[in-house]
Amino acid sequence: GAEVILHGDVYDDACAYALSLAEEKGYTFIHPFNDETVATGQGTIAMEIIKELPTVDYILVPIGGGGLCCGVSTLAKMLNPKIKVIGVEPAGAACMKASLKAGHVVTLPKVTTIADGTAVKTPGDIVFPYIQKNVDDIITVEDDDLIAAFLDMMENHKMIVENSGLLTVAALKQLNIRGKKVVSILSGGNMDVITIASVVQNGLIQRDRIFTVSVLLPDKPGELHTVAGILAELQGNVIKLEHNQFVSVNRSNVVELRITLEAFGTEHKERILNELEKRGYRPLLKVPKQIY
Repeated sequence: GAEVILHGDVYDDACAYALSLAEEKGYTFIHPFNDETVATGQGTIAMEIIKELPTVDYILVPIGGGGLCCGVSTLAKMLNPKIKVIGVEPAGAACMKASLKAGHVVTLPKVTTIADGTAVKTPGDIVFPYIQKNVDDIITVEDDDLIAAFLDMMENHKMIVENSGLLTVAALKQLNIRGKKVVSILSGGNMDVITIASVVQNGLIQRDRIFTVSVLLPDKPGELHTVAGILAELQGNVIKLEHNQFVSVNRSNVVELRITLEAFGTEHKERILNELEKRGYRPLLKVPKQIY
């Protein structure tokens, strides 16, 4: 029965509007991260982790404003000071890393990231001292790595995790943790279907499982059939074909065939390109357009 209001492009915009509504209408404002009680509640995650895995070596925590990381790191260090707690931020919204470097809370001029749940310009000043004391390191993650992590989680674990929640998975490749017991906190699954489709598509392109190639052919009967035969031999699955007769003034000499394909990965893609080259078609890679 609640009324949901969407305001602004990042958390800070929404927060400022919520505060103005609270003042205007007498609402009670509950801060999502810059509040010791809220952070304490979030810290119970550390208790759950240690109950299930008492010998945990590393806990990775997503950071937006810092409430979750404040609570988890504080309780983890109280229970076992040897546990390493690593905060993970999007590279395009690394307000906590900047603040720790400065030694005080700083405000970023802008933030740009697909991890909208952690798109925060200013970390919480109340939780900041706890982060300074209890967090061992902060790692930043690029958006491209979040796309790859989303695809991995969806395909291999059948889990829908929002981009902010995937920060801790994407950060794993930056750590030398072989043989260690590591927990990545997945902090939410709030994604709409359109965003999921876009992230999956970009992940497939990133992994060379979808690519677009352009070849030039003589405008003669059977040439399209020949190219299709090569792709079939190599198990390339055609998604889309564009046959352009107007790429050259001399239409009888050359036409462009633009093919969007599914492949098994980089090695398979290279085999297809090499075979087209060997058969004289001089393949040229293109940036795939919207596929679906």
